[in-house]
Amino acid sequence: MRFLVIGGGGREHALCWALSTSPLATEVICAPGNDGIARTVACAPVAVDDLDGIVRLARERRIDIVVVGPELPLVMGLVDHLEAAGIRAFGPDRAAARLEGSKAFMKDFCARHDIPTAGYRVFAEDEAAAALAHVGTAPLPLVVKADGLAAGKGVVIALTREAAREAVEAAFAGAFGDAGATLVIEEFLIGEEASLFAICDGRTALEIGTAQDHKRAFDGDQGPNTGGMGAYSPAPVLTPELVEEVMARIIRPTLAGLAAEGVTYRGFLYAGLMLTADGPKLLEYNVRFGDPECQAVLPRLMTDLGQLILGAVDGVLERMSLRWHPEHALTVVLATEGYPGAVPKGSVIRGLDALEGDDDLLVFHAATRNVEGTWQAHGGRVLAVTGRGPTLEAARERAYGAVARIDWPRGFHRSDIGWRALAR
Repeated sequence: MRFLVIGGGGREHALCWALSTSPLATEVICAPGNDGIARTVACAPVAVDDLDGIVRLARERRIDIVVVGPELPLVMGLVDHLEAAGIRAFGPDRAAARLEGSKAFMKDFCARHDIPTAGYRVFAEDEAAAALAHVGTAPLPLVVKADGLAAGKGVVIALTREAAREAVEAAFAGAFGDAGATLVIEEFLIGEEASLFAICDGRTALEIGTAQDHKRAFDGDQGPNTGGMGAYSPAPVLTPELVEEVMARIIRPTLAGLAAEGVTYRGFLYAGLMLTADGPKLLEYNVRFGDPECQAVLPRLMTDLGQLILGAVDGVLERMSLRWHPEHALTVVLATEGYPGAVPKGSVIRGLDALEGDDDLLVFHAATRNVEGTWQAHGGRVLAVTGRGPTLEAARERAYGAVARIDWPRGFHRSDIGWRALAR
């Protein structure tokens, strides 16, 4: 089978890496990919938002299944576009992708189908006065969220009323672009955050892994929110009993609720959870694998990813099961200084080639270029270094040992990935 993976980040590198080992795969192509991904599979220079170009590429290369990595093309309706052209795709269609594309839709959907989540109110741009009045009286802290896609940065946890008012005013003033034209303001849940990932075929959902990530830029969970600075898998806090509770109270009711509303969900489903004293509650849904969680979960997967994706597309997941390697994985993200703000491009990274050849170490490229044999950074989050080991401590030691061998003066990383689990 020929697989086409859409995207060009670390998540897509992990997907390509896993699919390239599948006995089903005769060819794996990534569009647009990056120079690091190109060392694993072939890349094609087609942008993720070029829906017509992706259809043309899939036809020209006689692709059997298109695997969509990032959220933007899913929310834009790439899967609808492909299916209209008679091309099979793995990922939710535009209607299902609203679970991530609109936080207001997701919250209202949860309310309709009795899925546990935080209490909330929704305010449109012309309701700014009502939103400001609400944050003036609602219990603190408050969580102010941009309704649309904001690259993981559209959430403000307001500890004071002044901070809440500033968040509302900034969003309605355009801080998050069109994504902030509508706001969700919700109660602050107390507990520990964790993530559960499922693979779905419209009727059946199988848990494909758990993880905990680190959103803040700096050690000790300080600094601005980012797309993710590291992750580890599995998440010890998600016990088998809690996993089943999440599947029974959140994931399966979501598939059933969508089906009842005439929507078929096919693809990865990412549940961001808060483990409260009242049980797991849904913080948000993402309609794709997380990044960098994907880079920590997939290296543990023993079951063939290609077979799982084919099973989801064919609607036969109920006949399948998953197995994991009995090991832990920990991923450290290396980013360009200044991230998550604007960053310079072209800084030189040395030492990457010396890390090859270790089965318990994987380096996934998110934003690199190779210029005449020299690796350069071309974005914010640039590399994801994943270590594997029989314990989380061993996986952490492997990952940070590799990070120490990378010579990149213009890069930075957190030094405390995994602290929640290791502190238990």
